[in-house]
Amino acid sequence: MTPNTPSLLNEAHRELVRALEELHRAAGHPGMRKVSLLIAEGDYPAAVSHEGVRTTLKGLNIPRWETVQSIVAALAAACVDPPRDPTAEVARFLPLWRVVREGEPGGIKSARELALSRGWGTDDGQWTAEAVVGMMINPFNAIEIAPSLAVPHKPLISEDEWVQVGVRLIDENGAEFALRALLRTLKGDYLGAEEGSPFGYHYRDQDAVEMHTAFRYGCDRILQRLATEPNLLQRSISAMHADETMDREDRIEMLRAESDASLMREVMIATPETWQELSEEAHHQIWGYLIKRIEPVGRFGLPPDQRFRITWRIPQPATA
Repeated sequence: MTPNTPSLLNEAHRELVRALEELHRAAGHPGMRKVSLLIAEGDYPAAVSHEGVRTTLKGLNIPRWETVQSIVAALAAACVDPPRDPTAEVARFLPLWRVVREGEPGGIKSARELALSRGWGTDDGQWTAEAVVGMMINPFNAIEIAPSLAVPHKPLISEDEWVQVGVRLIDENGAEFALRALLRTLKGDYLGAEEGSPFGYHYRDQDAVEMHTAFRYGCDRILQRLATEPNLLQRSISAMHADETMDREDRIEMLRAESDASLMREVMIATPETWQELSEEAHHQIWGYLIKRIEPVGRFGLPPDQRFRITWRIPQPATA
């Protein structure tokens, strides 16, 4: 069925008439002459006779947009309980009227209208043509977007420049190529992915986020081992003291912390059950005893168990 077939136009016209009838009812069913008078007294784009109001509301003709616009704005202004915004109502009726005049494509906003509008749907939760397009084109519904692309950052180019680059890419290589390239990028295969920096951009707090993520991952793994390996903490303390490869500054810091009797009492009662009761200083001290080194081995954005590798002071049992 082509967009301009009579059956589609008739259904579109019926939908427009139903919407006009609902608005007319919400305004209190004013008479045709009353509506014509309201339009005449107001600042509307067209004067509409009472006969013009009648034929439009009854669906007896396909009116000009200025006629529909004036009737809709006047009726919306007459709504009291609850009130309606005439501007919003006119915007709601425009795509309904355009489908009647232009067929199905008329129901979709132009690129400029989409850029100037806010949101995708309507306040009543009804699906619009733009909302359907927005859902279908959103890569979130097809793939898991790489977390590294979601960090706050300063854009390198404007939205208009990005759109123009996309249009040129589609013109030169085709829409399918452009869309598949977009999906591939959003899945994490982008320039700079190995460094975790999209297109060379470095998130200013990326190092801090990495350190926090590594620390939390190490703590989770420590709790897993403490729950299943007897005397692991004591054995790790001995291994730390015997480690001649340990960085001098790190050793000094660990030994200085050991002089704090209160801190060491916390450390020595560490179990998965008491972990949340311990101070952050105790967590760091236990970390230093059990973990010799943690380093990134996977690209930024991967789950911690794929992103980091832990070197333990006491190797994990083979069964683990």
